[in-house]
Order: sequence, then structure tokens, then C-alpha cells
Amino acid sequence: MAENTAPPTLTIKQVPASSAWAWIASGFRLFKLNPAMWIILLVIYLAIMIPLSMLPIIGSVVSTLLAPVFAAGMMWGCQALVRNQDLEINHLFEGFKHNTSQLVAVGGIYMLSLLFVAVIAVLALDKATVELLVQGQDLSPEQADAMLLPILMTFLLLLPVLMAYWYAPVLAGLHNLTAVEAMKLSFNACLKNLLPFFLYGFIFMLLLIVAIIPFGLGLVVVVPMMMTSLYTSYADVFGVES
Repeated sequence: MAENTAPPTLTIKQVPASSAWAWIASGFRLFKLNPAMWIILLVIYLAIMIPLSMLPIIGSVVSTLLAPVFAAGMMWGCQALVRNQDLEINHLFEGFKHNTSQLVAVGGIYMLSLLFVAVIAVLALDKATVELLVQGQDLSPEQADAMLLPILMTFLLLLPVLMAYWYAPVLAGLHNLTAVEAMKLSFNACLKNLLPFFLYGFIFMLLLIVAIIPFGLGLVVVVPMMMTSLYTSYADVFGVES
């Protein structure tokens, strides 16, 4: 079903800012090829991940480690549709059959990176502010103003982490790269295409806001589109398929 017939080498293309909308439009077309199955896959994914994430102590760790495995499975599903094949429930679990250890490693590196950023952010705040935040109490205007710099620093630290993670599941899954290779290549791809990625993120933020308005019903379309447009952006940036 899932064939690792990807090219042996990957070349990063620099694409125009207008590609951001093209990725979303192409992702929507992929979604329309089998919307019912995409919604079923979303429901199955949530039915697995939500209970996992709620487990005491280990829940968030396990769900973070498995997220790239499921994401890679959805990328195999996108690849199948592009190749005029059927989208199947089995695609969601394809990451458990191919390069699983490296996909889990992607989640592990991502989790540790987020933990590092969180520690730096907490250390940048004074002790009194941290205690008030933990207790859920209001901050004084001076304390709130003092948080602006740590918040900016946190964002700047998070950005490269997200860039390294963005394409890592599809690169480790479909191209059998190691976690480090996939995350390095993902970071370089995002760095080379910062403008279209920022525009893509802004458009999707607006789509999510609109999707939430009608009782959140639009999320059953927008959330799968995040995965299908991820695939179409990967195909465009790395020039693998159209």
C-alpha cells in the first residue's frame, strides 16, 4: 500500500509567497477527493490521542512521541490520493510499519526542545511573577510589562523548533531519513521559504477562527486540510510530486 518510492535526494526549492494560498487550495482539493474518509481518520486519531494525552504523568509524553507517527501515516494517505489510489484507514497507522523509531525520535527531540524553551522562559521571569502565574492571580501592570521581553524571547526560541518539526514526519516517513536528518532538512526548507510559511500560517489562523464560529463544525474540514496542505507544501518545496 505505502510504497517508499521517493527520490534518493531532496532539493529544497525557494517558492514565492503566493505559494501559501496554492498549498491551501491544493490541500482542499486533496480533501475533496475523499472527505468522508478524511473525517473518519480525524475522528479515529482524536479517539486515540485524547485519551492517551489524559493519562496521568505519561499521557503528554506518549501523545507527543506518537504524533509524528500518525502524521506520517496521513502523509502516506495524501501520497496515495495524489497517485490516484484509495485513501484507507490503514494509512493512519502506516507510520507504525516504516521507520517508526525515527518518527518517535522526531517526537522526542521536539518534546525535549519544547521543555528547554519552557525552562528558559520560566528562568527569564522573576520568582514573584512565576508564583502569581502558578496561583492564577492577577499581575500588576509593572509585572505584566516585564513579561513582554520573556514572551518575545520564547517566541524566537519556539520558531526554530517549529521549523525543524514541520516537515520532519513526512521526511522521516516517506523518505526514511533519520530524525536528525529530517529535522535539519525541515528547518532549512522553512528558513528558505519564511515568507510563504508566515503567510500560510496567517491564512490558516483565519480559517481556524472562521471554522470555530459555527459550533466548531468547520474544524472537521479545516483540521484535515492542515494535513493535506502540509503534504502539498512539502511536494512543492521539495519538488517531489504535483
